[in-house]
Amino acid sequence: MRPEMRFAIGLALAAGLATSAYAADDTIKIGAPFNVTGALSSLDAPALNGAKLKLKEINDAGGVLGKKLELVIYDTKTDPTVIASVASQLINQDKVPVAFGFTDSDSVLALGPIFQQAGVPFITPGATSPKLPEQIGDQVFLACFGDNVQAAAGAEFVAGKLAGKNVYLLRDNSTEYTTLLAKYFEEAFTHNGGTIIGRDDYKSGDKTFTAQITKIKAGAKPDVVYVSAMPDDIGLIVKQMRQAGITQPIVGGDGYDTPLLTQVGGKASNDVYYSTHAYMAADSTPGIQKFYTDYKAAYGMDPENAFAALGYDTLGLIADAITRAGSTDPAKIRDAIAATDGFAGITGSITFPKDVRVPAKTVTMIGVKDEKLFLAGEVKPTFIPAP
Repeated sequence: MRPEMRFAIGLALAAGLATSAYAADDTIKIGAPFNVTGALSSLDAPALNGAKLKLKEINDAGGVLGKKLELVIYDTKTDPTVIASVASQLINQDKVPVAFGFTDSDSVLALGPIFQQAGVPFITPGATSPKLPEQIGDQVFLACFGDNVQAAAGAEFVAGKLAGKNVYLLRDNSTEYTTLLAKYFEEAFTHNGGTIIGRDDYKSGDKTFTAQITKIKAGAKPDVVYVSAMPDDIGLIVKQMRQAGITQPIVGGDGYDTPLLTQVGGKASNDVYYSTHAYMAADSTPGIQKFYTDYKAAYGMDPENAFAALGYDTLGLIADAITRAGSTDPAKIRDAIAATDGFAGITGSITFPKDVRVPAKTVTMIGVKDEKLFLAGEVKPTFIPAP
């Protein structure tokens, strides 16, 4: 989560971190590092559960290339040292030909250089920085839209559905995701004629936002407050804002797509809106409806958020690439991923244009009313800031 995560090199792998979804020898191993515990568990754990659901579906249908798929799973604990150590373990001991994981950009930045150097492809289900492929190299792909796309969608939603002409911008200044999201939102909103009337920062993990709230209330009243936040913080932020009398709509990105928003925020989460990857509900698209039913049957609960569906889609994308490659050679799998054209995921179709490793996808906007989520809109932004 912090900048020091990006290229940390861990020396020792914590004992007991690895588990395997299959014990059979005749399998194709796929690395699956996720932050199942720690600050990102509310996003990563559902993503891994979604992938496990897809794993069963694929293996029940006969597997890939005549073999079962095996997930080599590690809990990387939202810890940069563990993440880097796990990357080395997956490459050198587990010898996986491909891997996927994480829902945040800082974790991918900690692991990615090790996979890049080894020439092994890595796909992130939910890390949304559009800079990742160029920061790390040609082995890294996103299965989700970039932050520039969701920020632009949020900006158009604010100006259109919420009729917002001016915005106060509050951001967490401690992560790659939140700083980029805020930057892209401001660029898109002002490009379309909106005005940022104030801005302030806080740091992820802060428990009191009195100073920031005081600044918002001291100036001209904004139409909307855009808060670029991580999942562990947003519920507390909206709760304190509402308690202080800030009644305007609060808007943000897919970091809000966690049960913590309504669990912590309660009634304060009403009139909050966020961009994410799919509307997770029993009345959503047919693909999501089936996933919704299967997830509940497998885990005894509804899918927590869209990251569960992204995990499902990402493993499906990998299986599709291995099938088209006809091989478990990492270079061939990488080329097959890059050549993906129209993979039908439940979070949207995935195509990688030539030399582009971030797919173009529609953005879903979710709102909260009576402490329940509803579909507030689908946006394909007309202006997208450059990565």
